[in-house]
Amino acid sequence: MEFSLKKDLVSHLSQFVTDARWQKMQNVLNQRTRQLTVVLEGIHKPHNASAVLRSCDGFGVQDVHIVERDTEFDPNRQVSMGADRWLTLHRYDDTNANNTATCLDRLKENGYTIVATTPHNPDTTIDRVPVTQKTAILFGSELRGLSDYACSRADIRAKIPMYGFSESFNISVSAALSLYELTKRLRGETENWQLSDGEKLDLQLAWLRQSIRASSQIEEDFLTAKTNG
Repeated sequence: MEFSLKKDLVSHLSQFVTDARWQKMQNVLNQRTRQLTVVLEGIHKPHNASAVLRSCDGFGVQDVHIVERDTEFDPNRQVSMGADRWLTLHRYDDTNANNTATCLDRLKENGYTIVATTPHNPDTTIDRVPVTQKTAILFGSELRGLSDYACSRADIRAKIPMYGFSESFNISVSAALSLYELTKRLRGETENWQLSDGEKLDLQLAWLRQSIRASSQIEEDFLTAKTNG
């Protein structure tokens, strides 16, 4: 759909949500970023998966890449509070492929620096990870952490500083701490971290479609009238 038509459609659909809802969407979009993205490899506990999605939404990270290994990614809606509805989820679930390789190759092709979070042989700490370039931060499964393959493909291996006997934080806590640190510096130290106008328009349309009852029929009627008019 061409940009101008999509813009007209968004304008039309926006009449079917309250002014407060529409304004909320604009406020959220203005804080969304694709400069930072999250990769979840082999997360199998629904509670943890959902908590990470909620943190991504809360800190304005739009894209989450979900790499399935031996279990299906199945978030718990009661924990995520529906955060997955507002995120762009990229799933890698081919049982005959190395899903981690597929994901990381795609991210590298799109210019992302790969940061693996691990307490083992880190290069740096999370507060020193550069945020001036597109960054994908990887989190591994609850018991095993990231796969050896993921760590070997990473450009940077980073740890969260800890001062107790435990080696690492729970995955959901690790994600929240990392995203707080990185998004705070991203907004304060870099330019052009926000979405483009085209990206915002695409998300406006997606969010309106899922917010409006019978949105498909409303959209069909609008496009038919446009064509016939």
